[in-house]
Amino acid sequence: MPIVKNVSRAVSQLLQSSGCGCGISIVPVRCIGVSPRQVASDASFHSVSFSESDHPRVLITGGLGQLGVGLAKLLRKRFGKNNVILSDIRKPADNVFYSGPFIYADILDYKNLREIVVNNRITWLFHYSALLSAVGEANVPLARAVNITGLHNVLDIAAEHNLRLFVPSTIGAFGPTSPRDPTPDLCIQRPRTIYGVSKVHAELMGEYYHYRYGLDFRCLRYPGIISADSQPGGGTTDYAVQIFHDAIKTGKFQCNLKPDTRLPMMYIDDCLKATLEVMEAPAEALSMRTYNISAMSFTPEELAQEVQKHVPELQVTYNVDEVRQAIADSWPMNFDDRNARRDWGWKHDYDLPELVTTMFSFLGSDSRIAQAN
Repeated sequence: MPIVKNVSRAVSQLLQSSGCGCGISIVPVRCIGVSPRQVASDASFHSVSFSESDHPRVLITGGLGQLGVGLAKLLRKRFGKNNVILSDIRKPADNVFYSGPFIYADILDYKNLREIVVNNRITWLFHYSALLSAVGEANVPLARAVNITGLHNVLDIAAEHNLRLFVPSTIGAFGPTSPRDPTPDLCIQRPRTIYGVSKVHAELMGEYYHYRYGLDFRCLRYPGIISADSQPGGGTTDYAVQIFHDAIKTGKFQCNLKPDTRLPMMYIDDCLKATLEVMEAPAEALSMRTYNISAMSFTPEELAQEVQKHVPELQVTYNVDEVRQAIADSWPMNFDDRNARRDWGWKHDYDLPELVTTMFSFLGSDSRIAQAN
């Protein structure tokens, strides 16, 4: 190895002396280290594997959205409280802050995000930071920055540090030319919202990083998610959460979609279970990197009828939001999720009656529900 030794000696001499008499300072910069931003063409990455006695070190971005807090609770129960770090750019409620590790993390700040991964020895990353469909249409530049630029930062950091990366996709990744009933895993995807476009972009970039760099990328296309412990966050399917809050508070609900608009839906417990299951699935069991998952499919009218079994006096009216209706009309009516059920044993627990009963069991301490029952 004489050539290597000579080069090493020359570099050492250069660093020790300079023609101007100034010492050369070596400063860590963003491009130092192995990253797809400057990776060699023949490089490859391999995800971290865990023994039975090890637990992953988890970071959840966008953790104060609809799913992050519930996911953190599930993962902390499984892997230990201090192994799961929740993060966001907003201030958490006291109960969230004191329930386990929480840090500020801006996905648009590459350096800060990289430091968090390194300093906390992160091995799994759940990337939930995103602007949802209706909110994204109201602020396309911000949605483009958060949903696309933020994703690029996460992908590079995940590849550089050998993370197992989960990025959720959505029914919004499909468009009006996609088959709608049912919608298979692989078909035409031409969404007409920035949210949908960004999710297709995430699916393809994650798959590209997997095949190009060996990144352990995993993705699920979520249907509309319904949960009792979060408020609607600007999504087209949020009517299915709002109806429960309005039924309890006022006994009146105004839906912004047409009564016969059929969309796939899922209770949050099923969603979180599927997310953990696909992350724990052996890599060799996965025939693809992005899967549909489904549980039920219903219309606003069908949901209202089920809710009225618990709150008979609920009054439902329809004031259609043309933007949200156009979005919903371009989305799947039913998901074909047979690949998830075959590859890693996906199976949902909640159908529509169970969903409604469960929602009211959480929200139904109000006297209105007591009287109805």
